[in-house]
Amino acid sequence: MDAQHPDPRRWWTLGAVCVATFMLLLDITVVNVALPDIQRDLDASFQDLQWVVDAYALTLASFMLTAGSLADLLGRRRIFVAGLGLFVIASLLCGLAQSPTALNLSRALQGVGGAAMFATSLALLASAFVGRERGTALGIWGATTGASVAIGPLVGGVLVEHVSWQSIFYVNLPIGLAAIAVTLRTVRETKDPQARGVDWAGLVTFSVALFLLVLALVRGNAEGWGSPKILVPLLAAAALLAAFVAVERRQQRPMLDLTLFRKPAFTGVSIAAFALSASMFSMFLYLTLFVQNALGYSPLESGLRFLPITILSFLFAALSGNLTERVPTRYLLGGGLALVGIGLLLMRGLDADSDWTALLGGFLVAGAGIGLTNPAIASTAVGVVDPRRAGMAAGINNTFRQVGIATGVAGLGALFQSRVADGVAAEVGPGVRLPPAEALAQGNPAVLPARAHDAFLTGWTGALDDILLVAGAVALVGAIIAISLVRQQDFVAPPVHGA
Repeated sequence: MDAQHPDPRRWWTLGAVCVATFMLLLDITVVNVALPDIQRDLDASFQDLQWVVDAYALTLASFMLTAGSLADLLGRRRIFVAGLGLFVIASLLCGLAQSPTALNLSRALQGVGGAAMFATSLALLASAFVGRERGTALGIWGATTGASVAIGPLVGGVLVEHVSWQSIFYVNLPIGLAAIAVTLRTVRETKDPQARGVDWAGLVTFSVALFLLVLALVRGNAEGWGSPKILVPLLAAAALLAAFVAVERRQQRPMLDLTLFRKPAFTGVSIAAFALSASMFSMFLYLTLFVQNALGYSPLESGLRFLPITILSFLFAALSGNLTERVPTRYLLGGGLALVGIGLLLMRGLDADSDWTALLGGFLVAGAGIGLTNPAIASTAVGVVDPRRAGMAAGINNTFRQVGIATGVAGLGALFQSRVADGVAAEVGPGVRLPPAEALAQGNPAVLPARAHDAFLTGWTGALDDILLVAGAVALVGAIIAISLVRQQDFVAPPVHGA
C-alpha cells in the first residue's frame, strides 16, 4: 500500500500483532513465579527448572532468523499464523505435561512458534503502515513489549495462586485462537519477491551449537567439568560455531549477515543486547527462588514484590524513547547497562535474616537501567544499518537477546550450584547430612532439619551474592563496550523515536 491508499485494515493488523507479541513475551516472564510450584508438582530438579526457561529461549533464538527467511519466501501472514497455531498447541501441551521432560519439550515447541511470530511482527506492521502512522504503530508495538514484561510477574502470581501453574499456559489458548481469526480475516499477505530460500546449513550448525553449549553448562557440575560428557559437547559446540561462521560467509543470502558486524556500532549494540539478557534477565530465575522458596512468599506476593523493577523499567523506557533524539544513544546504552550493573551489585549482601526489602534498592536502580537500555538497543540496531537491512538487523539483535538468556541462565546456574554446595556445607558443618547440590540450589530450607535452617540460608544467600557479582560485572562490561563502540556518526539516519 502507498501513502495515498493505506491498508484499510491496518489497525486490525496492529491489534493482531500486538496481541501475539504480548502473549509470546509474557511467557518469558510469567513463568518465573510459577517455577517453585512446577518444581513441587512435577518433582523437578534444579536443572529441570533451568530448562523451563532455557528451552524456550534456546529455540526462540535458534529459529528467529530462519523464520524471517521463511516468511519472506512463503508469506509473512502465513508464517505468522503458523507460529500462532504452533504456540497455541505448545501451550496446551505445557499445561498437560506430567513430567519435567514433557514440559520442557513443550516449552521448546513454544519457542519455535514464538520465533515465527516475533520474526514477522515488524514486517507485517511495516507493510500495513506508511509515513507518520508507521511511527505511531511501532511506538504502540514497543509499548506492548514493555507492558508484557512489566505485568508478567503479577499476572503469573495471580494465575498460579488462584488457579494453577498450568493456567499460565492455558490462558494462551483463547487469546491465540482469537488472534489467528483476526489475522486470517484482516491481515493481507506480503512476500519478498527476491527471497531465494532458507539457510538450512546455518540453522542446523547454529541451533545444535547453542544447544550443546547450554547442555554442557547445565550438566557441568553433575558430570564434572573435566569429564568427556562435558568436554565433548563444549568442543563440538565450538566446532559447530566455527562451521556456522564459515557457512554464513559463503551464503549469498545468509541467515546471519556477518558483514553487518564490520560496523563497530552494530557489534556494540549486539553485545549490549546480550549483556542485558545474560545479566539482569537471567537473574530473575534465581531471585524468584530466593523470594518464593527461601523467604516463603506466595506466587502473588512474589509477583507484587517484583513490581518495582518492572514499573521502573516501563516508565524509564518511555523516557528513553523521548531522549533518543536529544542524547547520543551510546550514553543511553552505556548508562542504562551501568545502572543495571550497579542495581545487581546493590542486591548483594544478603544473609539468613534478609527480607525482600534488601533487594528493593537494587530493583529500583536496575529497573531504571532496563528502561533506558531497551529502546536504545532497538533504535540503534536498526539505525546503524541500511534501512533495507533493518529486518535482518532487528532479527540478529533479538537473537543475541535470547542467546544471552539461554547462556546466562545456564552459566550463572553452573556457578550457583557449585557455590551453594560449598557454602551450605561450610555453614552447616559436619554434623548434618546434606542432600545433593541440586536439591540445595532450589532454596527451600526444609531440605535440612529446622535447627540448620539459618545456616542453610546463610550459605545459600552467599552463593546468590556470588552470581549477583558476576551478573553485575557482565552488565558493567557491556556498558563499557557499548560506550566505546556505538558512535553517533555510525547511524545511517537519526535514531528512530519509538523504535
